[in-house]
Amino acid sequence: MNITKEQIDELNAVVKVAITKDDYKDKVDAILKDYRKQANIPGFRKGQVPLGLIKKQYGKSVLVDEVNKLIQDNLNKYLTEEKLDVLGNPLPKQQDNFDWDSEDFDFEFELGLAPNFEVPLKTKKPITHYKIVADKKMVDEQVGRIQKQYGKLVQKNEVGKNDELLGTFKNEEAEIDNKGTLELEKVVGKKALKSLLGKKVGDTVTLNTKGLLEEDYLLAGVLGISSEKAKDLKIEVDFAIEEINEREPAELNQELFDKLFGPDAVKSEKELKERIKEDSEKQFEQQSEQKLLNDVTEYFIENTKFDLPSGFLTRWIQMTGEKPLTQEEANEEYEKSEKGLRYQLIEGKIIKDNDVEIKFDELKEFAKGFIKSQMAQFGQLNPQEEELENIATRVLSNQDEVKRLSEQLMSQKLIGLYKEKVNLKVKEVTYENFVKEVYG
Repeated sequence: MNITKEQIDELNAVVKVAITKDDYKDKVDAILKDYRKQANIPGFRKGQVPLGLIKKQYGKSVLVDEVNKLIQDNLNKYLTEEKLDVLGNPLPKQQDNFDWDSEDFDFEFELGLAPNFEVPLKTKKPITHYKIVADKKMVDEQVGRIQKQYGKLVQKNEVGKNDELLGTFKNEEAEIDNKGTLELEKVVGKKALKSLLGKKVGDTVTLNTKGLLEEDYLLAGVLGISSEKAKDLKIEVDFAIEEINEREPAELNQELFDKLFGPDAVKSEKELKERIKEDSEKQFEQQSEQKLLNDVTEYFIENTKFDLPSGFLTRWIQMTGEKPLTQEEANEEYEKSEKGLRYQLIEGKIIKDNDVEIKFDELKEFAKGFIKSQMAQFGQLNPQEEELENIATRVLSNQDEVKRLSEQLMSQKLIGLYKEKVNLKVKEVTYENFVKEVYG
């Protein structure tokens, strides 16, 4: 077997594979002899079928299979040994005069080659790295929510503006008959709020659902319907008031602090606010870093210029999908995937040039940290190391989980690299202003 490469240009090449009878004859003959031993053909005893008959029936298909295996194994080996960085897979070239009855065969394959380019991490233009801070307003609001959440309900006789009303919502035509709690703080409809204030247990108030509450999911909850049905719902419901409660805020005392953070972890209102600020800003880090990763990615895509073997890639898309595509469909698919392909190449170059790698021990520790944070959400704050080790081992036995966690860990490593090398401009913002700037 002889394999040679013809360079068409920097991004395209043709590999020629020449196969002679000596390359496949012994293997094909061995397979046909095995077929002869197993063949059941009327008129012949098992194992006594003439080899010529076996060759006539099965020779061509065995030859084709073996030649294709030879090509696949040796072509992949050639690409590896020659260190050819190919995009997609080699595409066989159409040969009009090809004849499987010949003893020697010549095949040609098109290659799309990855471009050569550099990615300087020190960007010319500074990229904004948002540092999201929890301001006094946010911390005070969180303290208020905690006091409300852990406060106690006090029954009242008459509806006030901050009360919680328990009652039944009804609309026969819409098949609504649901007992729910209406928090007046979340009622945004001024007409509805006015009609509720001053009412007493036993009163029934007709409310228009359009613009009644801040969010559709809140309306869905009190009416007992799906969020989809609650969206843009405009009907009238009768609300029969059964209880009127005022939530008395919890005192900011040691009992509450211990309930929130464990014994003596927080000992004063000042420490509580410091802890809330610290915890909030830790949660914001993830959003800030994801924004940084997205912005650096976009910068590199826009500012790293290189050509791709677009003609080859379009043909590859056209021929290798689940079903053959028309030229127009393949062009559309290539346009959709080009940006993603460019970043895959850029990211691969950054990882290679900066020796960024993931070791198994690092991945296991990352998995354990992820598991620990998941357990904390369900109140398991101090899991045993042995338990974490066992769960991580089970998780990492699933290849899909390994892939997902590896991608997350690689993103973390790239963010760390960008923080160190990229030209960044740190900007402190409140979460409210971050949302306005980033999401409009």
